[in-house]
Amino acid sequence: MTPNDPVVGIGIAILVLLLLLGVFRRLRGPSDEARESKQAHEAARERDPPVEIGETYEFGVTELTDHHSGSEVAVGKVEGFVVFTEDVPSDLAKGDVIRAKVLSFNEGRTSADATFVTKA
Repeated sequence: MTPNDPVVGIGIAILVLLLLLGVFRRLRGPSDEARESKQAHEAARERDPPVEIGETYEFGVTELTDHHSGSEVAVGKVEGFVVFTEDVPSDLAKGDVIRAKVLSFNEGRTSADATFVTKA
């Protein structure tokens, strides 16, 4: 292969194109989803939580996820405020409506931890 070989030229063109694409993605910044998530987080930090410690609230389960403790938790929202609920029954599913008692807030007061009370 020589520098004038068409295969070498195509290879170089593809390499340059991939390099430019990488630079463009980096300059473009975070995705729309990442920006929206950050904006929602910042808005949550600027308002008082719509829940109180010790009170019970009813809400729909939007997802089930693994908690850092290793157990499964239900995630839901009360007036747009995220509530992580522990001690959920094994038959709980996304879309179920539950009642949970708020136990604490996270450090930034942008979400709360709760314990399962009952299915609604």
